[in-house]
Amino acid sequence: MSGPWLTLLWAAPAVGAVAAAAVPRAARWIGLAAALVALLIGIGLAFAFDPAGGFQFVESQSWIPSFGAGYRLGLDGTGLVLVLLTAALLPVLLLAAWRETAPESERAGTYVALTLAVEAMVLVSFVTTDVLLFYLVFEAMLIPLYFLLAGFGGTGSDSAVRTHAAVKFLLYNLAGGLVMLAAVVGLYAASGTFDLRALLDGARPGPGIAQDLMFLGFLFAFAVKAPLWPLHTWLPGAAVKTNPPTAVLMMAIVDKVGTFAMLRYCLTLFPDAAARFAPWVAALAVIGIVYGAILAIGQSDVMSLIAYTSISHFGFIILGVFARTGDSQAGSVLYMVNHGVATAALFLTAGVLVARRGSRRIGDFGGAWSRAPKLGAIFLIAGLATLSLPGLGPFVSELLVVVGTYPRWAVAAIVAVVALVLSAMYVLWTYQRMFTGPVPEEVERTVDDARPRELLVLVPMVVALFVLGFFPAPALDAINPSVSPTVAEVAR
Repeated sequence: MSGPWLTLLWAAPAVGAVAAAAVPRAARWIGLAAALVALLIGIGLAFAFDPAGGFQFVESQSWIPSFGAGYRLGLDGTGLVLVLLTAALLPVLLLAAWRETAPESERAGTYVALTLAVEAMVLVSFVTTDVLLFYLVFEAMLIPLYFLLAGFGGTGSDSAVRTHAAVKFLLYNLAGGLVMLAAVVGLYAASGTFDLRALLDGARPGPGIAQDLMFLGFLFAFAVKAPLWPLHTWLPGAAVKTNPPTAVLMMAIVDKVGTFAMLRYCLTLFPDAAARFAPWVAALAVIGIVYGAILAIGQSDVMSLIAYTSISHFGFIILGVFARTGDSQAGSVLYMVNHGVATAALFLTAGVLVARRGSRRIGDFGGAWSRAPKLGAIFLIAGLATLSLPGLGPFVSELLVVVGTYPRWAVAAIVAVVALVLSAMYVLWTYQRMFTGPVPEEVERTVDDARPRELLVLVPMVVALFVLGFFPAPALDAINPSVSPTVAEVAR
């Protein structure tokens, strides 16, 4: 399949963002059309993709010759599955925000434009093979996301508190980006190029203190974005104070750029440093797994609970990346996809219930099943997916991470498995408190079941969880060849 398809992939939402800002009364239809075009291009790329072909659909143009920077794009299996995740979730998120982007809303065009701008830059980050271009979009995506977090609140969200959470998100991530910039400059000084493929072919810096420092610079930025404990503290506030579609955009899509980049850049560009620091990163990941689960159990706010579960799940993803085995890394990439789908389903379902009830407190629900059995069923399935029930997508990826980690670090794998008991506690206890028991008067008065548009948003994600649980082979067939060179390079 020849042609500038990767450019068209990100250009569709970019053009849609401009059009939505220019014609705000038609913004939601423009946004939905642009997101669907990107999805169709992504599906076409998937059908034309050869799993054994390395980087494909390559585009390369000189950009800043004096600095060796270029407009370089290429797609491998890891990038492909994350492109599909991004392209598939964006139409869902725009539909979920349909009322917020109604023509009578003065900010409809702004919301859609900012969302599509984030999508365009995330897609570039998954397909670029130029380190400088990656850095630029890695940083630039913070700006539209900041305005989304600060400007569009969820139920019970105070403007001042929301702005504080958005500023904290921005400062944390900008700090990580500044450290990464120093590492990017160092990488260019040591190699003379930003071309990822040239770096992988032998131009990257050799072992030594310089490689260690560059590795740590890249890792710090990606650990903030991921987020890895203890650099996670910006996430719960940002996720809770904004509206559910924006929170999902951040947790299910943007944060994956951090874990993807750990695999793409930290391990491949700095293999000796990655091997040296891997046990320390794994220790932080395991702490994050347990820490996120324990704090989730203690939450009285359902949105905060889901945010803390994501910290725990990102610990699994990062553990799989740095275990540096074929199973662990394939499981980690698949986990990025499964976490994105499961978190989106759980957070959006909770968002519907919170909007009905007007409260995020778990204790303000109770007996909601009798009023909203469809929403209750979807919440239960998404919750069971987060605790990795067999038959649902996250089980396969979590199993691969644990199986792949055990030969490297048996204790870390065992602790991670034990932490699954904690996930069962917070999922089932939350479900019990929200959906079973007597029905309070306020729930009886305010809560009703899913409407057609909400089912159109939620049901495809439930189907995807079952498909990925029972039939993960197509995704793994694309992922395995792309992680094999990394494993061969850094597994030691």
